[in-house]
Amino acid sequence: MPQAMPTDIQERCEIIEESYEFTLSFAARGLSSEEDADHGTQIRYYLGRTAEAIAGLQASCAAAIHEEHLAPAERYEAFFKVLARDAQDALAAVELVLAQPVISSQLVDNLNASIHLRALLTDLFLVTELLELRQTRARALASN
Repeated sequence: MPQAMPTDIQERCEIIEESYEFTLSFAARGLSSEEDADHGTQIRYYLGRTAEAIAGLQASCAAAIHEEHLAPAERYEAFFKVLARDAQDALAAVELVLAQPVISSQLVDNLNASIHLRALLTDLFLVTELLELRQTRARALASN
């Protein structure tokens, strides 16, 4: 059974990935403003959740190294530093979009295309896979 911090990391990853999927569908709608339909409230909700999840990633990763005894620790620390930089850049982009009085589909499409957001998503896919492999291995060892 996964312990608290990997679960926290995985939850943050899921929130960001779910939000990204929503932003893709929002961008595809071609809305000129968020006031069209009720997607305006939803886009701000999803982007807000993304910002919150990103903001807590660095602490979750750092704690996981120690609490989960991730080894070799220096490899995880090095990668989590990369993830922290990518998260900081992606967070700046998300917060910039949230600061706008109107969020259009085109604006969200540009956010989705941002190298900063894509780098973070790729980092998160890697982290999620690593954690799932560790959890699967731990369960297999526990059942033997």
